[in-house]
Amino acid sequence: MRTLDTTELVVLLADDGATIGSAPKSDVHHAATPLHLAFSCYLFDDAGRLLLTRRALHKRTFPGIWTNTCCGHPAPGEAPADAVVRRVREELGLAIAELRCVLPDFRYYAIAADGVVENEVCPVFCGRAVGPVHAAADEVADYAWVPWAQVRAAAGFGWALSPWAAEQVPLLDEAGVGHRR
Repeated sequence: MRTLDTTELVVLLADDGATIGSAPKSDVHHAATPLHLAFSCYLFDDAGRLLLTRRALHKRTFPGIWTNTCCGHPAPGEAPADAVVRRVREELGLAIAELRCVLPDFRYYAIAADGVVENEVCPVFCGRAVGPVHAAADEVADYAWVPWAQVRAAAGFGWALSPWAAEQVPLLDEAGVGHRR
């Protein structure tokens, strides 16, 4: 009988952003996390509100933290935009309209209270949510549709959002993302 290998792999990167290999996601996040490829996604509704999510409590990195709509890792050979569509569907049951990469070169390093490090090149995407939210409990503990002005205010308090969202929101605001709705 053939078994299907379901190990989730992440793309490892050199400091210049070049791909240097891959590794199981379960082995990558620790106190010395290597640089790897990720993505962040911000989805708005037709009223211009942003879908914020609270990470599930069992997540390896930053459990229980409120953050942007969806985060994840492209698989080896998978385009980041395709990974965004895949993970938003898996985690939230949503389709995406008007998906665009707003911050293609975003990179960050953050240390959680338990010492686990995030070290990512993380292109940031924005779009419009299509359909009702059907959050996967193993990924999302809670969610809320929040006006952009409130998201901007929360980003001003470093502890109110994930460290990556706290860095991304002002950059998105500068790019006029929240003002286009």
